[in-house]
Amino acid sequence: MHKLPELSTVGNKIPNRQAICDTLMEAASADPSVVALCSDSRGSASMTPFFNAYPEQSIEVGIAEQNLVSISAGLASCGKKPYAFSPACFLSTRSYEQAKIDCAYSDTNVKLIGISGGVSYGALGMSHHSAQDIAALSAIPNMRVYLPSDRHQTRKLIQALLQDGKCAYVRVGRNPVEDIYSAEDCPFEMNRATVLGNTETPGVAIVACGEMVRPAIEAAKALEADGISACVVDMYCVKPLDKDAILALAPRVKGFVTVEEHAPFGGLGSMVSQVVAANFPRRVINLALPDAPVITGNSREVFDTYGLNAQGIIRAAKSL
Repeated sequence: MHKLPELSTVGNKIPNRQAICDTLMEAASADPSVVALCSDSRGSASMTPFFNAYPEQSIEVGIAEQNLVSISAGLASCGKKPYAFSPACFLSTRSYEQAKIDCAYSDTNVKLIGISGGVSYGALGMSHHSAQDIAALSAIPNMRVYLPSDRHQTRKLIQALLQDGKCAYVRVGRNPVEDIYSAEDCPFEMNRATVLGNTETPGVAIVACGEMVRPAIEAAKALEADGISACVVDMYCVKPLDKDAILALAPRVKGFVTVEEHAPFGGLGSMVSQVVAANFPRRVINLALPDAPVITGNSREVFDTYGLNAQGIIRAAKSL
């Protein structure tokens, strides 16, 4: 258990995608097997510095997401460590069969990096939103799914993924997200959620992933000020879900609130509900995007409209 962090009010200018590039560049300098592949998206992926510094470890496949994944699988079969970058909306749909067969079924060491995930593309609408990727990729046996919450956790995750030989899908947003942790204090254990706040007598547990973790922490602090004890579960490891973290809290809480930048079906809320219902029934409120094309607007406007913010989480927690 860790204390709820003091959230920085200094705006972070580094998006999680840049943290991935920086971490891979450090690894590539010592390991020539690290390879980056893009689908005409090196700018969007913040991978231009990598391509410039390591041209012999970089591959541009153009707008061909299926080829992107299959080429990555071929490289992995030859002993390379490929990181395939593409907008999450396309990577999780157009190349779904390749992710299923060439990566997961063939057990290849391919890391799929879905950039500009969720509603990052905002005004471009449903064609560019990825509100189904958690459900889709999690349904593939042997595929892991991760949504890191800030740049520091992103760095820790990529460092861990560089050390294993299994496939994984990592979803990050487009814009910088405010820091939750710091370079000096970023608790991280692979495939284990980070639990923040009061875990002994919490009235409510807020389970969040990705960009929803920071508003979850803001909500927990506000609830504490109102006399409602709350803890936050930073479930960056959506698959494999840290069931132990959920079950350790279930006997102590009145209920769970899950928060995700995803459709209401098959994502974090569904997974948490399944675990809770099967083992220690508690009420679970799932905050998610609607089962409909979302409004046109930037990420903040979309989040505020659908209650994916501190105020929405507070309302849900108090209803428990």
